[in-house]
Amino acid sequence: MNPINVPAFSAGWFNRSRNKLARTGLGAMMLAGIISLGSPAQAEIPYFKDAVSKGELPPMAERLPEHPKVIDFTAENKEIGKYGGDLVTIMGRSRDIRMAVVYAYTRLIGYDEDLNLKPDILESLDVNDAGNEFTLHIRKGHKWSDGEPFTAEDFRYFWEDIVNNDELFPVGPPRFLFVGDEPATFEVLDEYTVRYSWSQPNPFFLTELAATRPPFIYRPAHYLKQFHENYRDAAELDAIVKERGLRSWAVLHTDKDRPYRLENIERPSLEPWLVRTEEPSDRFIFERNPYYHRVDPDGNQLPYIDRMIFNISNAKLVPAKVGAGEVDLQSRILSLQDYTFLKQSEPQQNFKVNLWDVGYGAYAALYPNLTCSDPVWRKLLRDVRFRRALSLAINRTEINRVMFFGLATPTNNTVLPKSPLFKPEYRESYIKFDVKKANALLDEVGLTKRNDDGIRLMPDGRPLEIIVETMGENPEHDDMLELISDSWKQIGVKLFVKGLQREVLRNRAYSGETVMSIFNGVDSGLATPATVPAEFVPIQQDSLQWPKWGQYFQTNGEAGEAPDLPAAKELMELYGKWVKGNDAARKEAWQGILDINAENMFSIGLIGNVPQPVVVRNDLRNVPEKGIHSWEPGAFFGIYRPDTFWWDR
Repeated sequence: MNPINVPAFSAGWFNRSRNKLARTGLGAMMLAGIISLGSPAQAEIPYFKDAVSKGELPPMAERLPEHPKVIDFTAENKEIGKYGGDLVTIMGRSRDIRMAVVYAYTRLIGYDEDLNLKPDILESLDVNDAGNEFTLHIRKGHKWSDGEPFTAEDFRYFWEDIVNNDELFPVGPPRFLFVGDEPATFEVLDEYTVRYSWSQPNPFFLTELAATRPPFIYRPAHYLKQFHENYRDAAELDAIVKERGLRSWAVLHTDKDRPYRLENIERPSLEPWLVRTEEPSDRFIFERNPYYHRVDPDGNQLPYIDRMIFNISNAKLVPAKVGAGEVDLQSRILSLQDYTFLKQSEPQQNFKVNLWDVGYGAYAALYPNLTCSDPVWRKLLRDVRFRRALSLAINRTEINRVMFFGLATPTNNTVLPKSPLFKPEYRESYIKFDVKKANALLDEVGLTKRNDDGIRLMPDGRPLEIIVETMGENPEHDDMLELISDSWKQIGVKLFVKGLQREVLRNRAYSGETVMSIFNGVDSGLATPATVPAEFVPIQQDSLQWPKWGQYFQTNGEAGEAPDLPAAKELMELYGKWVKGNDAARKEAWQGILDINAENMFSIGLIGNVPQPVVVRNDLRNVPEKGIHSWEPGAFFGIYRPDTFWWDR
């Protein structure tokens, strides 16, 4: 077994420095025990003093696990804080209160600032040498937010009574709990230990547990059983269902169990802050969890801040509200175009505007749909010379200068320099503005005829007019397309922009109606060899460059189309090697996948390294001045632990 204790498990995966990691993990565990058991009793959190004095809440020492999670402030360059205060931020719609789960980043295991995986909710995790058996050790004495014990029963309930219940999960458990067609073997070893195993390695399991949107493979069984047909009198349950006007007990159970969407304020949680406001509302309040499992090095229970407040506002008004000093911490909805205005507001509003790096492989990218239904377009888009020509005819330097003050970087849609997989050619291939070379490539393709307006003609006589569909969510995408339109005219290509809602665009892409679209670059710009290379191989329907190939993979061939392009077939072979390989084999497979993507321009990156403005109130402490603003991995603020942020007032 390879124990993954407090600082132990790196994203490089199973076989790297096992003995050293085990020793380091043991030392950290001993330190955690010394801090939690040997330190003098800490003063009660002011927010809970009244409740404790009235006997409504146990004292802090009794609310913490036997071995709480001790945050290493030295490694994370933090200082011991003070309790109290509210932290205000703005969201663009009420459904975005789920960002509280993202920002809090409370996971069974999670990434630290160096992108190493470490236990968080779990006390430790053991992985066998073959990578097919995972033993999870729960912290003794850990409690849900209502004070009930968090135990192996909560994992068993998820596995047996939720995802393997046909009415709640008709399609069965989530895919990361399968290896091929083999579901996990789940075992309860004792009250605080569970095990998941397969006959083959499962390289998806740990990264999924650490994901920005967590899978929640545990549920508050003591609470949810009252809504489950296996545990509640049928007549009583039916009465509740009818009273709420629902179709079945399964719908009721699902409504009561929304750990990510936060729609049920009564549902117990393990998060640092608990939602206390029901929808609809334009102001959502989150109060501190009295049973949260993390402590600072002095043994003080986290979080420091008492309440998180999410105000809901029209997205167009957010920059003005931020500039008027209505928030304490804000990155969401802000863009680099807001930077100058926000900087001008700094002296009056007592905040600072920091610029963080981003984790996207590109800030924006074009996605030619290689599985579009139009046979003429399909043949053209699948010709790598055509895709390279379109890329060479984009003046990325102009886009950077006009839109991003020259602060961004022309780039392909690929991994970032901070990724251990990065090579300069991945970023630089076919991105230098070269109209002459682009025209020569289009001539080589056979697109030599033009109409009276100088627009090239396709093989069937239609003018070469590319409709680029957008999701209408980022005005900067439209601005980029306007600049691209001007440069593409120089190679005889006309560009039209078509704005659609996100779901409409995706459905059009899935059905093959979309020829080309524009969207964010890959999320996995900070990929490691352990990262699933899902965005670079055709295994996801959501990948706009090959949706039908992805659908074919996700449905086991029941829908979509099998990849028939040689390069795509090679990608699938490399993906198979990644799934079955060890550390070295996974890295080798990743490099091959990135090599093929760079050469084939399956997506056309436009601009990258566009800094993300992060507005921070001056007296808010432990927020890094420089960070990485990334969805996956990183959870935006999550890896910087907002439960350690505090007010110096």
